[in-house]
Amino acid sequence: MTRLAVVADKVRSKNAGPFWLTIDIFCGSAEAYEQVSKALSTEGVASLFQIAPATLKRFDLADLHVVKFSLPRPNIQGTAADRDMHGASFANLLADIEV
Repeated sequence: MTRLAVVADKVRSKNAGPFWLTIDIFCGSAEAYEQVSKALSTEGVASLFQIAPATLKRFDLADLHVVKFSLPRPNIQGTAADRDMHGASFANLLADIEV
């Protein structure tokens, strides 16, 4: 097994409004997309981010070779408890997992 960051061309996360984050996994080929799509379970990703699987939204975009996850922000953007205003650090957690 190898890290997601090695298989995928790019893993990025960003705000999807003040209450949600989105994580995009761009795969450069159909083979990489298949590997990533099969290796990442919704339950496993939810566990990584310590949320209930029912709150995690998953989008598999085979034609674009992209897997996308949307999840509630742990803290509302801009509040005193928010340590990542842009949501960029969440991609790093996912990029380090084995696929």
